[in-house]
Amino acid sequence: MESLSTCPVCGQSDFRQFLNVTDHFLSMEQFVVVQCVDCGFRFTNPRPEKPDIGKYYESTEYIAHNARKRDLLSYIYRGIRSISVRTKYRLIKKYSHGRELIDIGCGTGELPAYCAKNGYKVTGIEPNEAARHYATEFHGIEVYPESYLDAPGKKQFDVITMWHVLEHVHDLGTRMERIRELMKPEGTLIVALPNNDSWDSVKYREFWAALDVPRHLYHFTQATVKLLGEKHGFHLVKIVPLKFDAFYISLISEKYKTKKQNYFRAFLNGIKSNKSARRNKGNYSSLIYLFKIANEAK
Repeated sequence: MESLSTCPVCGQSDFRQFLNVTDHFLSMEQFVVVQCVDCGFRFTNPRPEKPDIGKYYESTEYIAHNARKRDLLSYIYRGIRSISVRTKYRLIKKYSHGRELIDIGCGTGELPAYCAKNGYKVTGIEPNEAARHYATEFHGIEVYPESYLDAPGKKQFDVITMWHVLEHVHDLGTRMERIRELMKPEGTLIVALPNNDSWDSVKYREFWAALDVPRHLYHFTQATVKLLGEKHGFHLVKIVPLKFDAFYISLISEKYKTKKQNYFRAFLNGIKSNKSARRNKGNYSSLIYLFKIANEAK
């Protein structure tokens, strides 16, 4: 295990324990989420080292990388994803300019494939080999491993997207700096993340599925996402909710907490979470953050 001695956002070294969390998804191991006393950033600490993290993804239940499963939960996931892809495309089209797009962590490639059909020149990045193969074979798009991001001489992009990806990245500061280098000066960065200040996060606490330790190394709030962006030269221009996530995350959280699949209760809690967010600073279960490079945002 690797223990961080400084906060990945502000660099201070004073942490306090926030939650003890079990990896309900796979290993049943215990992990600690700490909170930086200075900036409030929450992160899993200690955490598996980068060469060891892969074993925590090795499950046929990892739906994001399994496009062919036929159980009910997978059908629900893919149904929501289909709607979500169209919503994300409209967001990209509305808030960005230009047609060169790179989707980092594209999974099985549904979003870049949809964008390609609508006139975008797309590149996908995906660390999972099976997901890359599926995206290339089924959708016919170019998908590369993460090492592509660090290769010298890469062109810049009009749009860079990361949908529930940044919370998985070991070298957070390095990744943010590289993204800035890959963006055209007038480009748009779109990042979707779970919101650790949401109603369903508070409701389920250590059973909240979007904690997903140790795969999720960081546990963001609106304030800490804004702070991270500013540290690396980005200006936050808009936040958009992902309202469907409250239902899906509540469904999995119910299973973790009660050991039962309670669809009705999860649906009610999804409604409660979205209703609470409308009254509470837009704290939806998941949020999409739109950034511009700071000196180009005005």
